[in-house]
Amino acid sequence: MFSSFKQAIMRAQAARQWIKKNRQLLLLMLAIVIMLILGGCYATDHHALLSVIIAGVAGGKHVTGEPLTTDVTREASPDLLLNEIDQQIVKIRPMATPIDQLSRYAGSKHAGSMVVNFYNVDTKPTAALMAEDYTEPTAQSATSSDTRIVLPTDNNEIFDASDTILVQGVNGYEPDGITRSKQELVLYVVSRDESNVLRVQAVNGKKIGEIEGCVPTIEEGTTLIRMGRAATELDVMSPQFEALPKKAQQYCQIFKMQVEQSTLQKLANKEVEWTMTDQEEAAIYDMRLGMEKSFLFGTKARIWDNVKKENVMLTGGIWWQAGKDYIYSAASDLNQESIVDLMRQAFTGNAGSKRKILIGGSGLIGRLNKLDYNRIINASDTVTKWGIDFTELRSKFGTLYVLLSEVFDECGMEDNGIIIDPEYLQKYVHQPFSAETLNLKASGVRNVDATVLTETSCLVLRYPKAHMRIVKM
Repeated sequence: MFSSFKQAIMRAQAARQWIKKNRQLLLLMLAIVIMLILGGCYATDHHALLSVIIAGVAGGKHVTGEPLTTDVTREASPDLLLNEIDQQIVKIRPMATPIDQLSRYAGSKHAGSMVVNFYNVDTKPTAALMAEDYTEPTAQSATSSDTRIVLPTDNNEIFDASDTILVQGVNGYEPDGITRSKQELVLYVVSRDESNVLRVQAVNGKKIGEIEGCVPTIEEGTTLIRMGRAATELDVMSPQFEALPKKAQQYCQIFKMQVEQSTLQKLANKEVEWTMTDQEEAAIYDMRLGMEKSFLFGTKARIWDNVKKENVMLTGGIWWQAGKDYIYSAASDLNQESIVDLMRQAFTGNAGSKRKILIGGSGLIGRLNKLDYNRIINASDTVTKWGIDFTELRSKFGTLYVLLSEVFDECGMEDNGIIIDPEYLQKYVHQPFSAETLNLKASGVRNVDATVLTETSCLVLRYPKAHMRIVKM
């Protein structure tokens, strides 16, 4: 009897050790039994009240408002949770994110704050216009004072003493002062006084009566081009030149995306291989797509969230930062002449790069594709830059890398585009792109695997005049 009692004690101890060793398995089995019982008692669309299933752009389905569970999966995709099949899911990508891609390849600067202050250094203007007519004197009234005149321009500040000025469209004279020269008239700046009055004399002026070197008639609106300075032999100094940067400000935005998958969803057999990694890949793409729209068309603002009782920082889009506009008419559309004008405006007057990027909607890209190109403007085969395939559009002014962006179409700007100088596109990152695993099981929140994707960043266009918007009237 004692032996039987001893054996019973040993069996009880062995059972206790087995239960202790397999506690997790027993709890899981108990949870399954409870779920099956509850599922039979409450066979309703309870989960449908908590979650929202949204149809995708190409027939797929997306779940919001609740973690992806087996019940939700069976409702959204009934054939998914079956036996394993060696099959690859085709991940549909409705559009690319060239701005985000370009900014990542170009590199970024660390921002120590959510508010980024930066400075732009512009170039000094090189041209002005005649503000009013200047009429040369008659032969009877000409005096020596007519060799040095007050030059009325709309921007006297860009000229200094010893500058030379090319008068566009007005021919100068040969050394005899009578014969019209093929060269355009050149003026020399004698002085610019405290009242900002500009006095000049002619380099290849006209002889009027007995007075040589007179300044001939210059009409209002004539373009005056600032050229190099001309010093004398004894000049040691020159009028000073300083460039002061202009301060600008941008806000970083906190971009987030959270992916969750329940434990049972992970363990269930599926017809195709669809793991947490696949979900994270889809989430990253959707996150980048949203960032692309914010980087392009976002509005810089700081708003107050009454629910969370916190400030929300919104970044400003580079569309609003570009310093120039090219406007084309829907009636005249784009042709060879307008493309030349577009290239000229994009590459001149800004000291930017000779290789820039044109990103536009389907309407604009379609118009460009319909053109018959020649030796002046020609399109080449696809080239790969920054991990993106572009079509190259070349001219005497420079080269454009052309790419369709469906983000413009989604934002109602299919006929518009933007030309970006990649040398002056700068990304500031306060918090680099990262994926953080949340342990919601240990915290008692939900029995799920959870990952949060985060990046805090913004884009700025340094030197705005190097970038240009293309807008249809």
